[in-house]
Formats: sequence, structure tokens, C-alpha cells
Amino acid sequence: MSADRILLTNDDGVDAAGLRALYEALADEYAVTVVAPADDQSSVGRRLSEDVAVDDHELGYVVDGTPVDCVVAGLDELVTDADAVIAGCNEGANLGAYTLGRSGTVSAAVEAAFFGVPAVATSMYVPGGDDWWKREFEPKDFAHAVRATRFLLDEAADAGVFDRADYLNVNAPIADADRAPLRVTTPSTWYGMRAEQNGDGRVGFSDPIWGRMNEGNVPDPVGTDRRAVVDGEVSVSPLSVPHAAEPNAGLDELVDAYEAAIRS
Repeated sequence: MSADRILLTNDDGVDAAGLRALYEALADEYAVTVVAPADDQSSVGRRLSEDVAVDDHELGYVVDGTPVDCVVAGLDELVTDADAVIAGCNEGANLGAYTLGRSGTVSAAVEAAFFGVPAVATSMYVPGGDDWWKREFEPKDFAHAVRATRFLLDEAADAGVFDRADYLNVNAPIADADRAPLRVTTPSTWYGMRAEQNGDGRVGFSDPIWGRMNEGNVPDPVGTDRRAVVDGEVSVSPLSVPHAAEPNAGLDELVDAYEAAIRS
């Protein structure tokens, strides 16, 4: 890749094992500057603060804010010569179209895309029950995610990938197998969020897909991100920044009708 300087961020916080694993894998060839949140900012989406505190860190900078804060501060002030942004490695997968807007990891890559900077969001799927997030991770757990991210950073730009895609969303299985092939995917469109009143004036939310993933029983065909990870593959989805306009949505006639209505 025709890149020298990398801005590395995440949403798990500057001390997360996944960020350190990526840093150590990239820093031998690239000039890597970390601009990461001070603490866990999972599922904050594209939240932007009014201002943030920034402190020096042994790997770059620590920001008292969100992943998007980190990218905006990084690309426009702290690391203005960054050639690419890497977000991750997230401890937990970001799979399915409906999760992408919530993810701080993916949102960091989206923000970079608005700056015109190529980006890769990398996450690791961890199977288990509701308390999987309590697990202590080691660098070896991230081996598939790290290997795929490094390969894509090295090769994607020269292959013209970023001429057609704004960012890549990578999801890798935890490295409990020696090999995880790479598969190009699209985000699953399956949606199954549930809401349930709990009797004390509150409503709880749940997503049944994670239990189905543990069983290998997912409603997704080959070629989708979730199916790839369940099958032990590394999913890479080439994506564009959101909110593309659709010029043929049938609104032109409604504009004329609205104009007529407000004149009557």
C-alpha cells in the first residue's frame, strides 16, 4: 500500500488488548500513531463531543471522548499526514447491516471516509454466553484479525479497492484454529431485535442472533458477513459512506403536490 503513516483507534479504550495486538503487528513497517479513547466507548456510533481532553500516551494520544472524536481530532489536528485509519481490533463482532451504525469501531472508519482517508474497521467474533465479554484476551487470540488487517493494509490500495470502496469492515473469528480464509461479503440484512417489558416500567432489549451463532444456526447465506464468521472465515465487506441519495425515489411528484397544497 502506498501509505506510510497510520492512525490507529478503537472503541474499547486505549489499553485494550486488540488495539495493542494491531499496533505491534503494524508498527514494524508503518509509522503508527494511536489516537484512542481513554475508556470503553462501545456502541456509541458516530457520537461527536463538543470538545475533548487530549493527553500524550506512549503510543500516541489518549482522548477523553468517542472514536469519532479520535478520528476528527487525529486527522484534522494530531496526525494530519495519516494515509489510512485502522479501527480495532474490537473485542466482539460487528456483523449485519443493522449493527454498523451503532458500532464505534465502524463509525471511526466511516468518519475517516468522509475525510477521504482509506479505512479498515476490524473486529473479532468471540463465541460464548452472555458473559463472553468478561474474557481476558491474549495477543494470540487476535491472530486471524491481525493477519487479515495487515494483508489488506499492504495490498488493498494498490489493487484499486479504495477507488471503489470507502472503507472495509473486517470480522474475524477468534484464533482457535490455525487457518481462517478470507471471504468478500456483504452485511447480512437479517434483523431480529426484540423488546420486552419487564414489569417495572422498563423495556429490555435482546438480539437472538448471538445465541444462534453459537449453535451455528444462522439465517444467512454464503456471501454474507455473519455466515463467513460462523464458517470460520474472515469476512471483509467493502462499503461506502452512508446516506447516499436516491434520485428516483418518486418524490418529484410529491413536491408538486405539496406546492399545490400550500397554495390552496
